[in-house]
Amino acid sequence: MSLDLGAVGRQVGPAVVEWSSTDAILYALGVGAGQLDPAAERELTTENSNGVTQQILPTFAIVLSQRAGLAVDIGQVDRAKVVHGEQKLTLHQPLSVEGSASLTARVSGIFDKGSGALIRTTIDAVDPASGAPLFTSEGASFLRGAGGFGGPKEAPADWPEPHREPDVSVAVPTRTDQALLYRLSGDRNPLHSDPVLATRAGFDRPILHGLCTFGITARAALQALQVDPGALASISGRFTKPVLPGETFTVSLWKDGDRTIYRTADGDGDAVLDRGVLTTR
Repeated sequence: MSLDLGAVGRQVGPAVVEWSSTDAILYALGVGAGQLDPAAERELTTENSNGVTQQILPTFAIVLSQRAGLAVDIGQVDRAKVVHGEQKLTLHQPLSVEGSASLTARVSGIFDKGSGALIRTTIDAVDPASGAPLFTSEGASFLRGAGGFGGPKEAPADWPEPHREPDVSVAVPTRTDQALLYRLSGDRNPLHSDPVLATRAGFDRPILHGLCTFGITARAALQALQVDPGALASISGRFTKPVLPGETFTVSLWKDGDRTIYRTADGDGDAVLDRGVLTTR
């Protein structure tokens, strides 16, 4: 295994991706919209309901980042040792229900964590016609066993950990087939669908996509805060524990000035998505 430390700043793209209103609906269903009450959240799950204008859940932008297929060369690494650690999405303007975007990806940093390497990537999306910024997706992946190379150390990010009861706390159930539904939006990693592969990876059965948990959390938080999806400006969080489909999440929210701090926990009370921050316009 050889991580290319010279990959920082390396860029690929642009690649143009398109999406339809059907894609937006399928994603919303994949993160649980309408699950408890099919008559609710129709703005996310239907395009022709009487008196309801379709909207898009803005975390769908991350699906577009995956669809672009922009894999920056970081050397010969064992993908089985790569763990998705963090995700941040910044919306520069509300995402349209259907449209197209031109995306470019780059490696924005590689940091020495001792037991592994933290690789940060950034994907910028712009309107293909005007060049206007649409969104920025920032991910961090941990490559186990690749640390100790004497590289830069990343300073811990500031996160105002709450020390009081949440302002809002909401229980969010997931379906046992949640991963099977979510994968139709594009992430076909068999770890989330193949029991044989899941067992080899050390799980009792296929686990839920981390980005599905991310989308479920965003949807639940916006609903609990009574915020219009188009008003989301940014959302970030750190993945801390694998999740099995069928779990009931608890999304806890703390209002902190012009932002909301959040944490998503599983049925055992363990954080599965932590150090969360959400901002709105």
